[in-house]
Amino acid sequence: MKYRRFGKTNLNLSVFSLGLMRCCDEESQFLNTVKKALDLGINHLETAKNYGKSEKYLGLALKKLNIPREQVFITTKLTPVNDGKIMEKWLDESLTNLKVDYIDCLAIHGINTPQHLELLIKENSCLTVLQKAQKQGKIRHIGFSTHGNLDLILKTVSTGFFDFVNLHYYYFFQRNYPVIELAKKMDLGVFIISPADKGGRLYTPSAKLQEICQPLSPLLLNYRFLLHDRAITTLSVGASNPDELIFPLSVADEDGELTALELEKLHHIEDTLNHTLKLDRCSQCHQCLPCPENINIPEILRLRNLGVGLEMEDYANYRYQMLENAGHWFWGQKGDKCTDCGECLPKCPENLNIPELLRDSHTRFNGSARRRLWE
Repeated sequence: MKYRRFGKTNLNLSVFSLGLMRCCDEESQFLNTVKKALDLGINHLETAKNYGKSEKYLGLALKKLNIPREQVFITTKLTPVNDGKIMEKWLDESLTNLKVDYIDCLAIHGINTPQHLELLIKENSCLTVLQKAQKQGKIRHIGFSTHGNLDLILKTVSTGFFDFVNLHYYYFFQRNYPVIELAKKMDLGVFIISPADKGGRLYTPSAKLQEICQPLSPLLLNYRFLLHDRAITTLSVGASNPDELIFPLSVADEDGELTALELEKLHHIEDTLNHTLKLDRCSQCHQCLPCPENINIPEILRLRNLGVGLEMEDYANYRYQMLENAGHWFWGQKGDKCTDCGECLPKCPENLNIPELLRDSHTRFNGSARRRLWE
């Protein structure tokens, strides 16, 4: 296992972190997963108040395993709230659940809208409560997680309030790379969220994607794409049982430059997308926004790129069905809400027939809504 400095926190974190959202159902399995992660060299465990019994189970696991407090780093997350007293209450509950005197990294969970950011910069905000708790020694470092758009994330990092960011960024979603560049400049730790699942459901890749990447696996190729960037500190592994740690951690020591074979496979992916989609490939410039109907045009067309170009239908279905069902965690209306107003058409540098592509995407990927894992 390799370790990297987590920005200005100066914590030396394992390049893989155990994310505990999927490990909330059974205490014994939770305990075994945490033990296996620690045995394999992971020293950073990430949970949240909203992840069911995760905080309580983690506190019990660390006590039963008799892990010295200084040998493990804990991140938990609390949602932004318009009441400092509530935030103070939640923080004390997390400390009690985790059975610790301090939390290494406290992330404000989901700065996803401008309104969330406004909550933090007002007088006597929930951030003020956390900063006070930091001075009292209850928290070592304050950061944030986000599912917001690029401009909002950059604005949040630029406030200077935070020591780290939990970020969505993967090979198949590189829109947020400017955040990584700014984080490096401002010395923030970068924690990549869900590279296996949100990064493309790469633990169950399409047959076409598997064929393109052979003899490599798509999941390990994505991990290598992320690990070779020294501005990224650590990647989340959302294991639900000990066995799910083995495959990802097989690259825990491989954080050097991309090899010639790896670069060849990444180029092959791009060539396949261009060949299959031809003139229908969306370049993800986002110039089509805003949409009068609040349709998340770039995300829908990104899913179409992957679903059609690489036959990643399972992933495209999974993400598309979250539209209109996940609020600010995954914003936007579905493609069938297009009214053919035509506002997006002159903005598109590829001259895509966006209304037609939105309807095609809806036909391909719409289905029954799925709950988020923590609901």
